[in-house]
Amino acid sequence: MNKQRVIIVGGGHAGCSCAKALRQENFNGEIILISNESELPYHRPPLSKSFIKDEELMDQAKLYLQPEAFYEKYRIDLRMNTTVSEIDTELKAVKLYHGETLHYDDLVLAMGTRARPLPLSGVELDGVMNLRTANDARKIREHLKRSQHVVIVGGGFIGLELASTARHLGKNVTVLENMHRILGRAVAPIISDYVTLVHRSNGIRVELDTYISEILGEDGHVKSVVCDRGVIPADLVLVGVGALPNSDLAEQAGIHCENGIVVDESMRTSAEHVFAIGDCANHENPFAGNRHIRLESVQNANDQALIVAKNLMNQKASYHTVPWFWTDQGDVRLQMTGLSFDTNDYVVRGDIETGRFSVFHYADDRLVAIDSVNQPVDHMIARKLLEAKISPEKAKIADIRTNLKTLLS
Repeated sequence: MNKQRVIIVGGGHAGCSCAKALRQENFNGEIILISNESELPYHRPPLSKSFIKDEELMDQAKLYLQPEAFYEKYRIDLRMNTTVSEIDTELKAVKLYHGETLHYDDLVLAMGTRARPLPLSGVELDGVMNLRTANDARKIREHLKRSQHVVIVGGGFIGLELASTARHLGKNVTVLENMHRILGRAVAPIISDYVTLVHRSNGIRVELDTYISEILGEDGHVKSVVCDRGVIPADLVLVGVGALPNSDLAEQAGIHCENGIVVDESMRTSAEHVFAIGDCANHENPFAGNRHIRLESVQNANDQALIVAKNLMNQKASYHTVPWFWTDQGDVRLQMTGLSFDTNDYVVRGDIETGRFSVFHYADDRLVAIDSVNQPVDHMIARKLLEAKISPEKAKIADIRTNLKTLLS
């Protein structure tokens, strides 16, 4: 009798974590992990920071999620430089671009996201780049060595992390954001204002409510960015305006997709024996008021991978984990837990002036999210509060004499 075969499409955090979790849950069948990249699965968060700043500090071995021997030890058939061209849910098969067809008993789609394109003239110029992969980071690192004027398009997490990295390397950095505040879709205005102040005090030019009309070049290389603030010199333009889910293959296979691959609480798609996890999965989240959302985070990828592994071992697991995220921008470590949908009040704990504080977000009297700046203890306790569905009185939170740990009992 043939062993059960699980095929995982995608060699990022979600895919690699799912393969590992299956073995940890004592799955004894065949695991094929398909990656379209030429290197072992690796950590993504360092790409915008330490990997660019210091190539000796963050060498390739340190970047890998697992050493090469891991895949042999756990009998994971890692197929690198391999791309899936078609999914056939009726035949339970995936077709590879080089012609091979692989049949599966269960299929896990962990295909991640791609950079949202910037619909402007000049994006094809040398020196206009996105950051999604390790190869992208290497190219950015090399361009930074011969660049002095760096323009960041987009004031989200990746854009601001790259801005901090470029400034650390002594570059003149300008951030252009078309919304009225940076991190506008991720944090409260008070956090946006603080982070903006920090970046400006570090010498980064931050322009808000700014619209770009075109990118100009000379001899095929970028020279400037034209926006409603004027013409800004640029040797390097880094674009970070969001991401799009890699759901095309699923959609072509007839799987229900809407802003990603739609899944239920068990991470099952509309097709039998097909799961989706990580950045490409659109799920109903209780911490978002039961909205269907995608979460682009390592934590989410790892947690959803475990849910799939448990379900494949008939443990009937559901995804209800408290979301949490982080970003390092210079000396600022911003940690977020929960999702600040439908909030109408907040409490600040700590001193904004010292750069060590947390913002507790409430929907009426219900605690729903916490943003912490250089306050890791607040963040850890906040996660436990949300997990336990505890909503402390606002006055107790604001009083720094309150030991937050006592609120857990």
